[in-house]
Amino acid sequence: MTNIYLRCAFLSACLLLLVACSESPPVFHDIERPLRLSDWQLFAMDANELVPSESSIVFRPNNPLFTDYAHKLRTLWVPQSLQADIVNDEINYPVGSVLSKTFYYPRSSSTTLIKVADSGLQKINLSENQLIETRLLVRKVDGWDAFGYVWNDEQTEAFLRVAGASKQVSLLDQDSTQTTDFTYFVPNENQCAGCHTTVHPDGDMHPLGALFSQLNVDVSTDIASPLEQMVQRGWLSDEQVFPRSKSWQDHSASLDDRALAYLNMQCGHCHNPEGAADTSGLILDNSQTLAINRGVCKPPVAAGGGAGDLRYGIVPGQPEESILLYRMRSDKPDEMMPELGRSLIHSEGVDLISRWIAEMPGAC
Repeated sequence: MTNIYLRCAFLSACLLLLVACSESPPVFHDIERPLRLSDWQLFAMDANELVPSESSIVFRPNNPLFTDYAHKLRTLWVPQSLQADIVNDEINYPVGSVLSKTFYYPRSSSTTLIKVADSGLQKINLSENQLIETRLLVRKVDGWDAFGYVWNDEQTEAFLRVAGASKQVSLLDQDSTQTTDFTYFVPNENQCAGCHTTVHPDGDMHPLGALFSQLNVDVSTDIASPLEQMVQRGWLSDEQVFPRSKSWQDHSASLDDRALAYLNMQCGHCHNPEGAADTSGLILDNSQTLAINRGVCKPPVAAGGGAGDLRYGIVPGQPEESILLYRMRSDKPDEMMPELGRSLIHSEGVDLISRWIAEMPGAC
């Protein structure tokens, strides 16, 4: 009988230890560069599911970036007792904050990945989905730092890949029943910095999706918006006025608003007055209102062969004559835009910008 009691006590202690581990908050690594994603304690494996830490919030921005139709689970964690402040009308996250974005594809079998709309899961069932990578942005004392982790085939761990990686993917479109084979590229750390540094060449990295305007989203009445959750957790003051950006997926918005919202998120981090593509003179971050700055009747400056022998960035009423759409429709490395973050063509984005140009008044 004594042995039974001892065994029960031992098992109870083990269970308590497991529960304590599962509820452990994420860990901030200021100097170290952990080789394993699990060292950050951002997720737990629970009954064949990847579950974000309860200390984090799961969010989805108004305008997600396109990445070869991959689904994304995004989390934000701010260390206990710390609070973000507001600098230049934008969120300034405290040191120790960690943003994560896990890329995955739903699958219909052990090998077949499927192209379907992202439903915004709060956790990932590993029997029904294939993990690809998890990217972290970590707020350190001297600024933001990027980490890229690639998941193993067993979906038990993701490992740091400083130089990036690539995976061969076969994606089944359930609507057309067609399968597309392509190479999915995990960016290296320099490429991460290239997109997340919007002031070149000497600017600092910063988030693109975890901004005021992108986090103030419409959600169901029983779920608080990401900004409301931040206020509830004490990560933000409730005295702020939260601006909201238009969403390109909001079909109740005007075509002009949707198109500009799409271009701002997909292109504006480079195509802004101080960005990596400033020499092109094409400004797509909504900071300019002049049509020519957005490419209307604007000759190419630095497009090279990517112009496709076309004369202007945008020709009102003529999508087929517009360089902007030509580059969006291309999957050739020396032509396509954006030049990083995709191998496939974003058909829905192409359709939106094509309709926007087709309905644009005027002529060149």
